[in-house]
Amino acid sequence: MSEEKSRYDVKLPLFGIPRVLPYLKGHKKIFVWMIITTALASVIDSVYPLFNQYALNHFIARHTLDTIVIFTLGYIVMIIAQCLLNFVSCFFCGKIEMNINKDLRNASFNHLQELSFAYFNQNNVGYIHARVMSDTGRIGEMVSWILMDTLYQVTYLIFVFVNMFLIEPRLAFLLALVVPAGVLISMFFQKHLVVLNRKVREMNSTITGDFNEGITGAKSIKTMVIEDRINEDFDEDTSKMEEISITTRRYRALFISLVSLMSSVALALVLWKGGSLTLQKVILIGTLSVFMSYAINMLEPVQNIIGNISVLISTQVNIERLTNLLNEKSDVADSEEVIEKYGDTFHPKKENWEPLHGDVEFKDVSFRYPDGEEMVLENFNLVVPQGTNVAIVGETGAGKSTLVNLVCRFFEPTKGQVLIDGRDARERSQLWLHSNIGYVLQTPHLFSGTVRDNLRYGNPDADDETIWNALKLVNAEGVIAKMDKGLDSEVGEGGDLLSTGEKQLLSFARAILADPRILVLDEATASIDTLTEKAIQDAIFTVIKGRTSFVIAHRLSTIVDSDVILVVKDGKIIERGRHTELMAARGYYYQLYTRQYEEMVTNMVA
Repeated sequence: MSEEKSRYDVKLPLFGIPRVLPYLKGHKKIFVWMIITTALASVIDSVYPLFNQYALNHFIARHTLDTIVIFTLGYIVMIIAQCLLNFVSCFFCGKIEMNINKDLRNASFNHLQELSFAYFNQNNVGYIHARVMSDTGRIGEMVSWILMDTLYQVTYLIFVFVNMFLIEPRLAFLLALVVPAGVLISMFFQKHLVVLNRKVREMNSTITGDFNEGITGAKSIKTMVIEDRINEDFDEDTSKMEEISITTRRYRALFISLVSLMSSVALALVLWKGGSLTLQKVILIGTLSVFMSYAINMLEPVQNIIGNISVLISTQVNIERLTNLLNEKSDVADSEEVIEKYGDTFHPKKENWEPLHGDVEFKDVSFRYPDGEEMVLENFNLVVPQGTNVAIVGETGAGKSTLVNLVCRFFEPTKGQVLIDGRDARERSQLWLHSNIGYVLQTPHLFSGTVRDNLRYGNPDADDETIWNALKLVNAEGVIAKMDKGLDSEVGEGGDLLSTGEKQLLSFARAILADPRILVLDEATASIDTLTEKAIQDAIFTVIKGRTSFVIAHRLSTIVDSDVILVVKDGKIIERGRHTELMAARGYYYQLYTRQYEEMVTNMVA
């Protein structure tokens, strides 16, 4: 089956709507009122020609103004009623759209918070962002405006044909013969226009990506002198966009022309047959005007209905992608018993949380990443008493983060147990564990807002005195002193208004504010200058006292005093011991350390 054909292989009566019905339950009354007001507005729209019929047959044909006041008042009331109904209908549609968007986005975002690291490793940011923003927007639009317009057009057509068959069945039958042809034409063109419009959107996304790369990669483009190649690629994409867009416009122009032609055919049939019946005095001139009005406007609803069906079909993809996200199961999840006792991520039962002391034990742990095939750890055992400082070293890409990910329960062991204070980590909630862990990443991230806002993510109840104590502890008070507004200074998006070293100091202070029992430093000094590293290193010796700490080290000189050093190579722990023991063994750690020492001496001499 071709890709284009498969896009239309959909059960038309459903369009995936049942999948979003749960999100309509809270807005049932608004949705019902939207349907009622839309249907009534469309009924009034179908009645307008009947007023013209009465005016022609009564006032003009009889040359009388009898009942003109009642007629005028009725017409004005109908216009006001339709305006009000249209306003209320559109108001309810907008409210439904915004409510559905909000509910779907909240549900998606909240669900993302509960997914494990494995999901984010396997799906890029652009894909996830499109699900949460673009797909929810399309679904909200479908449930509100598209359904409303479809209901409006269908109701209008039904009442138009009811009116026509009640007034003059012979003319109604003639017009009914034109509708199937209009339906077939609309279906043919809408099918191709949906495919073409999808290609236009895809090319537009490609061009947007080209723009993004051209701007964010400007420095690399200029240093590599590849402006001409980048320009050629961009020109090629815009040419494809132009070609597809022109084809789309041709199809649309031909479609509109054929629909106009069918409307003209319908009008011609009415004039031919209706004119004959009028001359024979079988019908009055007002009746002929009703059918002329219906003939001119009848195929537009057909066109809109087919177009809306095409949109509903294409939105099926958005619904499937979003529901797949919402149905995604986390690789790391608390059991029902744990949730019952300790609560979940958004409803914690902190009164049942036991204090965490910091004893960690790996008991016969084997581990394989969800998207991997080989075991990274096999039957691994390690006891880390409270207050122990564990350093993890190895070359880039060796797998140093694996142990830390298991301690933090970002991943579950494939076999075996990770014990926290003597109990399997899975016996207590993730939030309980994460609330007792301070994690400082190699690439620091600050949230948009002030310095105070960012630091209080570590401890929402921290006052300024507590914040300043944490800043002094990590030697970061100087960073704040240089800022115009102190703690109220903005850090920018992602902390872009600060240097990497400044961001790292604030990240470290944020972790300390949480007063964690387990502290993780993931190459926290790898991306900063030597002076800032010295400031952080001095602070580390202070803050790790009494805490269990795991330090993933880039510079081996910073971990020589660790209680135990784990040496990782190719995802396996090949050596363990204190610095002096590993140096005496003259193994892989010895090679790493001496190589770094020689490089440092060479740089100092240079």
